[in-house]
Amino acid sequence: MNRTVNIIVGLLFPLLSFAHGPTPQQANESIVINASVENVWSAVKQFDEISTWNPDVKNSTGDGKNESGGIRVITLENAEQFTEELDYYSDQEHKYKYRIKTENVKALPVSSHSSSLQVTAGDEPNTSVVSIKSRFYRGDTSNSPAEQLNDEAAVKAMTAFFKNGLTGLQKKLTK
Repeated sequence: MNRTVNIIVGLLFPLLSFAHGPTPQQANESIVINASVENVWSAVKQFDEISTWNPDVKNSTGDGKNESGGIRVITLENAEQFTEELDYYSDQEHKYKYRIKTENVKALPVSSHSSSLQVTAGDEPNTSVVSIKSRFYRGDTSNSPAEQLNDEAAVKAMTAFFKNGLTGLQKKLTK
């Protein structure tokens, strides 16, 4: 009987090792801006106005709510759209957390992304650090994703989106 069990386990184990889903990925970016925390927060605090500082965003609309459940619809320069929803918002902490509500892998090749943005004081006087942290899965969560929807594509796209946004914010505030 032990031999039979060993044969079955030996045959199934290699198959089981291939039957795993995707692993969570991350994109974490930050930038130092020569402006006070209050000035930087003022530029980013309106959740549905990301188009005023992120050059990748052609248009952003929303319900104007800076509270849990607040919605924004983002239209990228390539005309693709996706919707995000606020989970947490704090003026005192200069922070908000949000997640994707309606995915569009043509816009960003990711699924189930959740992110946070926070503004903190920098090391030098009158400087701020803006940090964006995100956790997500690739756009195709099957075991054999297409190249444009794999982990590498997801990380590359999210990193570029955040870097471009932070650079755009810095340019807006240091003109």
